[in-house]
Amino acid sequence: MTKAVSFVIFFALIFVTSHAQSIIFNPQPLPSFKINDTQSVAASCSYTATIRTSCSSPTYTRDQISLSFGDAYGNQVYAPRLDDPSTGTFERCSVDTYQITGPCLHQVCYLYLYRSGYDGWKPESVQVYGYYTGAVTFYYNTHIPNNVWYGFNYCSGASTPKPAVKWFGHVFQVVFCFQCWKGLFGSM
Repeated sequence: MTKAVSFVIFFALIFVTSHAQSIIFNPQPLPSFKINDTQSVAASCSYTATIRTSCSSPTYTRDQISLSFGDAYGNQVYAPRLDDPSTGTFERCSVDTYQITGPCLHQVCYLYLYRSGYDGWKPESVQVYGYYTGAVTFYYNTHIPNNVWYGFNYCSGASTPKPAVKWFGHVFQVVFCFQCWKGLFGSM
């Protein structure tokens, strides 16, 4: 019985750690960031972007705020000018939610914000999710520099494993785990 419980716990740990994603790095400026014009050509999907403004941000901002996010396959969603000072967007301690339409993505792995203006603005976090993508949250909690795309890129580009390669990796882990446990505890 103890062998079986140990086996299940060990297998669960391997499964959990193989799917864990950590988003702990600080945002970075990306002056060379370019907006793709793929939105009008690709299939259309809907996304929800929730932007939480920090409580240490200015009371309000008149800055122009834009958002872009995408996947490792070059698909990109662009939302220009999310700001609207007349409606109180991006006020201190506020949460603003947007419905954005763009090309269908695989898992979102990068997100950038663009700010243009003189008030300053400090987002706490941005969460994006869609019907076909899982929710992903990018933690800023810092002022966005003026006139530069600023954010996160966790895509691994061309080295991103294709689904078949990922599947093979998980099968390899299970086989290795089975052989490991078989060697430790004899035949099961």
